[in-house]
Amino acid sequence: MGIIGFDHFNLSAHRADLDRLFAFYVDVVGLELGPRPPSILRHGYWLYAGGLPVLHLIEAREGDLRFANVSGTYNHTAFRCRGYAATLGRLQSLGIEPKPAQDPAQGLRQLFFKDPMGNGVELAFDLHEG
Repeated sequence: MGIIGFDHFNLSAHRADLDRLFAFYVDVVGLELGPRPPSILRHGYWLYAGGLPVLHLIEAREGDLRFANVSGTYNHTAFRCRGYAATLGRLQSLGIEPKPAQDPAQGLRQLFFKDPMGNGVELAFDLHEG
């Protein structure tokens, strides 16, 4: 498994709370609103620091593949990686069955799973990498 680096944190909340979270992270923390990937169709915000996306605020929906925390708030941490097949094999050999997803609009395929405490983890790979 080859982690390239941190990608973003994902916070989910019920739609009524998203604007409040958005205002906090912009007005208090100092993040800036940035462009949203075209594949994200639901209500939410991508927040940037230094020109890089670091925080995704997204509407919480029960049963979502990316949904890790039913109460809303922390959802998952995302890392950019290399070696999709090797990583998938390694996770499975450890008894972890990640949920795969493809996001052609972002050029990504992803593996979602939970850490031992139930927190969500996303590993994102270039869609065209073997």
